[in-house]
Amino acid sequence: MGERAAYPSDLTDEQWAVVGPFLQAWKDRHPSVSGHQGRYELREIVNSIFYQNRTGCQWAYLPHDLPPKSATYYYFALWRDDGTDQVIHDLLRCQAREKAGRREDPTAVVLDTQSIRAANHVPAATTGKDAAKKVPGRKRGLAVDALGLIIAVVVTAASVTDNAIGVRLLDNVVAHTPTVTKAWVDAGFKDDVQIHGAVNGIDVEQVKRSDTTAGFVPIARRWVVEQTNGTLMLHRRLVREYESRPASAVSRTWWASTANLVRRLTGTSTASWRDPGHQR
Repeated sequence: MGERAAYPSDLTDEQWAVVGPFLQAWKDRHPSVSGHQGRYELREIVNSIFYQNRTGCQWAYLPHDLPPKSATYYYFALWRDDGTDQVIHDLLRCQAREKAGRREDPTAVVLDTQSIRAANHVPAATTGKDAAKKVPGRKRGLAVDALGLIIAVVVTAASVTDNAIGVRLLDNVVAHTPTVTKAWVDAGFKDDVQIHGAVNGIDVEQVKRSDTTAGFVPIARRWVVEQTNGTLMLHRRLVREYESRPASAVSRTWWASTANLVRRLTGTSTASWRDPGHQR
């Protein structure tokens, strides 16, 4: 990092030791034709992505002591398009599961969707309105394991049904984590999801909310994905939909989850922007 003062979202030396080897391996597989190593260290590129995710700032407002948009976006888009963001995340997820005494890959997932309001510059062609929640924007679908670690992400227009998103989530789960044989969903996921799951060897079970119990009651199985959505909301860039491309919104989710995984693996934490002691 040179001589600059650290931001709360920066990777510590211990955290970089967890994620750095994967990016160094990526760099070794993608040498520059000219032999140029690049002006900015990959650690600083990740710090810049983490900073923007955590604070929600616009590209032009990245601090001057972090890599500029030209460098940060270059790697962000490159890792988004070649799948490096998910590869790193999944490798760290396997480590986190092993640390928790679990097998590398899960056998069960929980599906859920969340509607996110879109900023006014987000293309209308990729947004819509959630008819049930009356939210204009996009919908983020997650599949998480029993620890709340993300297995699959889908981002669509908010007008897309939970059924359609559930089918896409199951397809992603099958493609990347074929060990899954069980999925829990809420009542918004209908027969199409259950049938699609059965075709792919996944038993899909609805877990419904109780209509007789007053007040807040955690719902069995489903509470873990609700908790994951809550931790993602600590990253301001994910609170509202700012990305022009849904693929970028998916990548933002991977990076936010990666930041959480790195802290989980090293036993560290980042101050929440909700913490009064860190408000300015």
